[in-house]
Amino acid sequence: MMLCRFREALEDSQQAVRLDDGFMKGHLREGKCHLSLGNAMAAARCFQRVLELEPSNKEAQQEKKNATTLLEYERMADFSFEKRDFRKVVYCMDRAIALAPTCQRFKILKAECLALLGRYPEAQSVASDILRMDATNADALYVRGLCLYYEDCIDKAVQFFVQALRMAPDHEKARLACRNAKALKAKKEEGNHVFKNCSYDAAYQLYTEALAIDPNNIKTNAKLYCNRATAVSDYMDTELYEEAVRDYEKVYQTEKTSEHKQLLKNAQMELKKSKRKDYYKVLGVGKNATEDEIKKAYRKRALMHHPDRHSSATPEVQKEEEKKFKEVGEAFTILSDPKKKMRYDSGHDLEDDGCFDGGDFDANNIFRAFFGGRGGGFSFDSSPGTLKNTFFYT
Repeated sequence: MMLCRFREALEDSQQAVRLDDGFMKGHLREGKCHLSLGNAMAAARCFQRVLELEPSNKEAQQEKKNATTLLEYERMADFSFEKRDFRKVVYCMDRAIALAPTCQRFKILKAECLALLGRYPEAQSVASDILRMDATNADALYVRGLCLYYEDCIDKAVQFFVQALRMAPDHEKARLACRNAKALKAKKEEGNHVFKNCSYDAAYQLYTEALAIDPNNIKTNAKLYCNRATAVSDYMDTELYEEAVRDYEKVYQTEKTSEHKQLLKNAQMELKKSKRKDYYKVLGVGKNATEDEIKKAYRKRALMHHPDRHSSATPEVQKEEEKKFKEVGEAFTILSDPKKKMRYDSGHDLEDDGCFDGGDFDANNIFRAFFGGRGGGFSFDSSPGTLKNTFFYT
């Protein structure tokens, strides 16, 4: 026991009491060995036997209390682990290890919870200490792998998980972690591949599936959120700007770098822009449309929604078409003017800036100016459905 070789000391003590069950010191030493190794119930039985032989033995009384306290810490740790209160588990294990300094089980549980709390250097230190004494300890190998896995070193993590499974083929935690690590890597790489091929919708789906594999892997998930947000930003038709902002917020919370801050700022700007009228969509053109394409699109949409074309429709349809006709005029006014287009593309809401306030904007004026006033013209005043004269299409 003085050499802290408690397993050997335990065997000797057990042999001593087998030879002489009334050997009080043998039972006391056996109990101390059990306690140091973390076997609280066995220790309590040994100390109880000492008290049966010598009821006034103060050392046995105190050691029995220590065994009871150790059992309580174990119970609290198990309950807290189930509730995922890993800080409480570490607290309990620190106190349990003070009572059972050679218990590897307590040290492994503490190390696992340190890893789950993101305190990887501390967790690795505990696991490494155990592996120096026993290189085949599957639990310690699992914890080393877990730390690497949560630090986004997936390939190295898998190596440790595989090694743990060689030592203990039934190690369920190592098996699950190994499966998750391989699935996460495969799904992420598949997403990256389709992203490089500009299949942004497919990339978004693959990154989303990867994020569902293990919510606890913060570092890898931060990269996945970043990738998914980039896919959303590049694949504008998805219009998932709010989700992109949420993803970049998660990334920035994990790693507050200037790059991540700029990505978040860009996503927030895209979100702001998405809440304005989308004049590109109104005209049915892309954001890189040329001046000629914008003019061609305006001609088509203006004729499509012109009120005269719907003069025989129901009042509801007429009102809706008049609204669309005005929006087409607004869109052309902005996108055909380089300065206004630049302000619009940079995120300004020109409608809020007063570009169409005060009755200055008239969709009919835009229409007449564009078509050169041919066909006699018409006036479209502020009252919905009010038309004067008739425009004849040729």
